[in-house]
Amino acid sequence: MARRIYITKDDAQKLEELLKAASRYNTLDRANFRVLQEELSRAKIVAPNQVTPDVVTMHSSVRLRDLRDDEVMELTLVFPEEADPDAGSISVVAPLGAAILGYKAGDTVQFRTPGGTRSVRIEAVVYQPEAARRVEAG
Repeated sequence: MARRIYITKDDAQKLEELLKAASRYNTLDRANFRVLQEELSRAKIVAPNQVTPDVVTMHSSVRLRDLRDDEVMELTLVFPEEADPDAGSISVVAPLGAAILGYKAGDTVQFRTPGGTRSVRIEAVVYQPEAARRVEAG
């Protein structure tokens, strides 16, 4: 059984809207949207102030380790229109983006690519907007 993932109520609402609009994307993207839908369907939806700071939420920056080649990368998880791989922003609709959403630092996640299944470990959540708001408010 897959591990429970956590998604904030705000993120879940925006992602549901994105999924409803998915019909305008090409066939490859629609397959990626189905993966995102599966992740959402098994997620525990929590209030933004209830998500722990080690959970990957939308607009979180994370440090990942590719378990195949031990490469470490830092990425920010964003909505498709904000994605800029050259700047380190990855879409939540991309296989890696959908895979890390809702998981915690220390978790290992697998995702499918055209080249086969890959695994990454979430080394750290470097920045999480919900945690940053709590610090600013506190």
